[in-house]
Amino acid sequence: MIRVEHAGSVTRLTLDRPEARNALTPEMLDALARAASEMPHETRAVILRAEGPVFCSGFDLNLCRDDPHGSTLARLLDGLSKAVTALRAQPCPVVAVVQGAAVAGGCALLGGADIVICAADARFGYPVTRLGISPAVSAPTLAATVSGGSMRAMLLDPGLIDAPHARRLGLVSEVLPDAASAEARARTLGEALAAKGPGAIVATRRLLQELSGPTPRDSRAALDRSLGLVGGPEERDLLPKAWAPRPGR
Repeated sequence: MIRVEHAGSVTRLTLDRPEARNALTPEMLDALARAASEMPHETRAVILRAEGPVFCSGFDLNLCRDDPHGSTLARLLDGLSKAVTALRAQPCPVVAVVQGAAVAGGCALLGGADIVICAADARFGYPVTRLGISPAVSAPTLAATVSGGSMRAMLLDPGLIDAPHARRLGLVSEVLPDAASAEARARTLGEALAAKGPGAIVATRRLLQELSGPTPRDSRAALDRSLGLVGGPEERDLLPKAWAPRPGR
């Protein structure tokens, strides 16, 4: 469900579960973290992308339905933190390309990228507090991209924002008319970055990581905040309502 393709000095990491809107499983996150940590020496740029009309709809909450103690959700949160950390630890730049939506865990994955390209139809956000899940795990990387007030609003408000709004906040670098043009732009940008002096790029990216964080301690503290609610009474009450019939249906 994570496809890895090497083309010269550019490596593409693809979320490849389009039939489920690329909903994340523990196995997918483990595979993504492993792929990001085991790049070939010749890789000079990474493109994070997804198959299908939606980049990522977040965690596969169907896996949590029959797990009242929250062990699956805990694995998902831990895997997400490790995947984003592995992407950020890459010495080479990471370009993400988004179509459709990057929601909850899908939006959090963008914290591992240096540059985010999206299609005009893309939507972004962390609508999980209504399910009793804390998006705190995403706070350190989001804070490195989006200013304080806007970051707080994104994490606390369960709504989604559109592509122009995401660009104004700094979450997105460029907005293209459609998925095809966003994909083409990400590919061109990845190739351009790969062609630059590798020593200069690596040194610059490492400096940016030091300046913008988060530190391992920050990431661990944020993960612990999210894990602290897993299996608790609020989550056990609210999460099942994700599958409850809506009025009039």
